Amino acid sequence: MTGRLSGKVALVTGGARGIGAGVARRLAADGAKVAITYSASADAAAALVADIRAAGGQALAIKADAADETETRAAVAETARAFGGLDILVANAGMGVAATIDQIAMADFDRCVAVNLRGVFVAMQAAAQRMGAGGRIITIGSVNGDRVPFMGGAVYAATKAAVAGLTRGAARDLGPRGITVNLVQPGPIDTDMNPADGPWAEAGRAATALGRFGETRDVASLVAYLASEEARFITGASLNVDGGYNA
Repeated sequence: MTGRLSGKVALVTGGARGIGAGVARRLAADGAKVAITYSASADAAAALVADIRAAGGQALAIKADAADETETRAAVAETARAFGGLDILVANAGMGVAATIDQIAMADFDRCVAVNLRGVFVAMQAAAQRMGAGGRIITIGSVNGDRVPFMGGAVYAATKAAVAGLTRGAARDLGPRGITVNLVQPGPIDTDMNPADGPWAEAGRAATALGRFGETRDVASLVAYLASEEARFITGASLNVDGGYNA
């Protein structure tokens, strides 16, 4: 594979399914060597790696729970060891908790914070320690970090809003080293976790200006751009891929 990311090494956390898988495929199509992490989706991860390799790319799947600091740091190290460095991190791994503030269990709160915020920080820190000038860190947040038009999303929204703040601060910290840090906030995207024909689909479509769900490739195309040399003067930005959900 050849493209604008040829010679680059990328790690996509939570890359076996959904948006993460779409991003991994696109980065590989653009020429990057791609590692993905997965927690429970071993078969999906293996299938994705096989597809990328069959298309002429280089890919690697690493089992790592985003909430586990040791496993996350090991995944970053393994990516760099296998491919000779690390240029791009896409901190995508995440989870959702649907429960109102008066009902949510503390275990669910803690898990959501551990995966969606702490896990992003650990991956970001470990990656930044290995990157040189021209490095790219892209965090995957959610439009719900800005707007929560439904019940039961407070904790999820809080973690995604925190990722936005973390991204802006990291852009300041890493800018002097020539590393950019940006946030992509998807809206309703058709995945197995949030299908366009699922129980919340009607409300999701109604909240957008375009009246439909997006596809994983819509998010992946923006991530690929931010990972490229063309985006070298963009950092600390929060960019929505939401069909007008937050318009």
